[in-house]
Parts: sequence; structure tokens; C-alpha cells
Amino acid sequence: MSGGLSHVTVLLREAVEALAIKPDGIYVDGTFGRGGHSARILEQLGGNGRLIALDKDPAAVAVGNTWRDARFQMVHRGFARLPEVLDEQGVEHVDGILLDLGVSSPQLDEAARGFSFRFDAPLDMRMDVSSGMTAAQWLATVDESLLMEVIRDYGEERFAKQIARAVIAAREIEPIHTTRQLVELVSKTVRTREAGQNPATRTFQAIRIYLNGELEELARVLPECVTHLKTGGRLVVISFHSLEDRIVKHFMRDMAEGDKLPRNVPIRASEVPQGKLNLIGRAVRVSGAELQANPRARSAVMRVAQRSDVA
Repeated sequence: MSGGLSHVTVLLREAVEALAIKPDGIYVDGTFGRGGHSARILEQLGGNGRLIALDKDPAAVAVGNTWRDARFQMVHRGFARLPEVLDEQGVEHVDGILLDLGVSSPQLDEAARGFSFRFDAPLDMRMDVSSGMTAAQWLATVDESLLMEVIRDYGEERFAKQIARAVIAAREIEPIHTTRQLVELVSKTVRTREAGQNPATRTFQAIRIYLNGELEELARVLPECVTHLKTGGRLVVISFHSLEDRIVKHFMRDMAEGDKLPRNVPIRASEVPQGKLNLIGRAVRVSGAELQANPRARSAVMRVAQRSDVA
């Protein structure tokens, strides 16, 4: 079952412990990757347990399809389509859902995927290479104002305006087809950057997040997760970007608070609307030992919530 695990799974022990696995429970790994979390979940499930794993990346799905375990089902779909997947599987409610967001190490380390500025490769950046527009195709047609907004909002890049202007000017001379072209273009535009960070880091991140609709899919699936959790079921989310974590944090907090009433409304404590989630502990970050072993985990934040008994 460990075949294909070519990267270090972030917060492996902490995430699976947070799910509070029941041997006969039904669980969802919404981002299978190379199966690190799924393998650990299966170790704790009994013979009647069940694990449904989703991933939009065909390479990840190929790994999952090699697993031979009657308790395990691999599905080629992104987690935003969780409701239809559960419906197809004949499942209404589950005991736990895990979402490990961001890009996996195999995706970053495979040059042809175009996610990383470390390689000279075609500009692709699609999580699902079987559909959608590549980064090169998008850069060939996007207007300057939208490009600036994407780099500014999704990359939190203070030089977004200058980068967008440079990209539009450069593509008039020749198409931007490769990661090296984009890296060199951004590097000439961004004169200062944090120590140890490539000048193109924020731009690559922004384009990837936008093309794959990552923030929109996250915001869409979180309410569905709550809907499909059993009472006492756990939602565990690991994010790697401040924008992702902000969405998760605010959603869990709002769902824990319930419907807000105007101030000074005369109402008994027992009549105060209760939230659908209970927050479990504080945000968890990687330990020093894990960070040393896997520097890519430095920005990981895990948040956990449990479905209350509120209908």
C-alpha cells in the first residue's frame, strides 16, 4: 500500500489523529496526492470501515488505482464535487473529511507540469492535465488589468502592476511558453524580494491558484463538508497559503458561532442559536523536526472542527 509515496506527507500523524478514526467509520480523503494520509487512515480502519479518496490529478489517481483494498475507493474528481461523489457511492453522511490543500511534491518536482520555477518546462500549471487552459494559453490572451488583479490578490505581490505590464509587453514580441521565460521576465521586474525566495514565487503561485480555481473550490466545498458529516464527525483541513487558511479559519469560526442575533435581544441562554461546528483545539503547525526534514511544510496550518448535534 505504500507504493507511490514519493514525498513526505505533511502533518501525517497529527491529521489522522485529529480525524479520531472509528474502526467501522466512513472517511473521505479529499486530496489523495500520493496516498500518505489515506494509507494511515486505512491502517486504523477495521474490516467494515470505508475510505473514499478524491483527486483531480490523473497521476495521483493512477497511484490510487494500484491499491488493492476492498475498503478503499479512488475517484478521479476534485473535492469540490464531493456531493456528487458521495451520491454515486451511495453515502449520505461520513465520519470524517480530510482536505490537504496546495500542490504535492511530485507535482512540483515533475518539470513537465510547469508548477515550479526551478525547471525550464512548458507553462502548464493545471492540476488536472486532462482539461482546462494551460498557463501559457491564459497568458497569451489575458488582459493587463485581470493579470494584475490575479497576481496582486492571489499572490499578494506588491509589484503586480509592473509584472502585468511587463508580461503584456513581452508577449507582443514572442509568446510566453516556458517557465524560464516567465521567471526571467518577473526577475527583471521585481528588484527586491525576501531572502531565499525566488522573485517569481508569488507570480507562479497566483497563476496556479487562479487557473485551478483553488480558493473558489475551497469556499464551495466547506459548507458541503458540514452537510455531509455525521454528528461528531471531524473536518480536518491543512492549508499552505494565508488566503486558504483565512477562508478555513473564518468558515469554521462562523459555523461554530451559529446565527448571530442583534445585541441586547431578550433571550434565554438555552434559546441562543448554536453553531453546526465545534472547534477542536488551536491551529496546528509543523514541528521543528518535521520542518527540518521537509522545508516545504513551513507554511502548513491545520485546523480541526467537529459536527455538532444541531440539525
